[in-house]
Amino acid sequence: MDKIIINNKDYTSLVSKAVRFFWGTKSRQLLDSGDSSNRGAVVGGKQMDGFIELLKEVAIDAGVPADYIITDKNYLPGYFRSSKDWDMLIIAPSGKLIAAIELKSQVGSYGNNFNNRTEEAIGSAVDLWTAFREGQFPGQQAPWVGWLMLVGRDKASERIVRNYEPYFSVRPEFESASYLDRYRILCQKLILERHYTSTALVWTTDANTYGNLADDISIQRYIASLANYLNGVKDEFK
Repeated sequence: MDKIIINNKDYTSLVSKAVRFFWGTKSRQLLDSGDSSNRGAVVGGKQMDGFIELLKEVAIDAGVPADYIITDKNYLPGYFRSSKDWDMLIIAPSGKLIAAIELKSQVGSYGNNFNNRTEEAIGSAVDLWTAFREGQFPGQQAPWVGWLMLVGRDKASERIVRNYEPYFSVRPEFESASYLDRYRILCQKLILERHYTSTALVWTTDANTYGNLADDISIQRYIASLANYLNGVKDEFK
């Protein structure tokens, strides 16, 4: 992967550190659980904390004081449900919601979990934007909303997935598509349909190997989108 330089700062090492943290945490959770399957790591949580630290630094570099970057009990009101716990929020001193960020990962068990990840991504966005429309966040502009996905690159995720079409054909873009392709399609459509301001899809094979699936949903563009948005709302933190 090329260097990740945003506003003259190199974030490459932080992205690499986040990927290494993911794999290290995943391995420890599997050992602690005593479960030889992937379930111990799937349900363990905390694997994406390295990416939270990365995005916190991006926000601080863009002029957001650390006190306004929330990474614990990040509940926002919804419309279809009472609230949703996001992974990271940025809230201005005035109480305005500046940014809401969700992070997900999947290595293995693609068939069991891809649809769940898709439904979570769409549902969280629709719930938030409907609540915004209905006045749950009054007197403010639309926040920056981001979704970042880290996915394994292996034989299982690169294999073409069978489509089930007993009555109607699936859309052509899903023909001969692997799970990696499906995640790329998902991330691109989440932006196209304006469910998220920006999405990122990062593949990884081990603690030292990772990359982007497509330029328009790259980690570089994701970080740049967040940084540029925050630079544009600096006055909210004065």
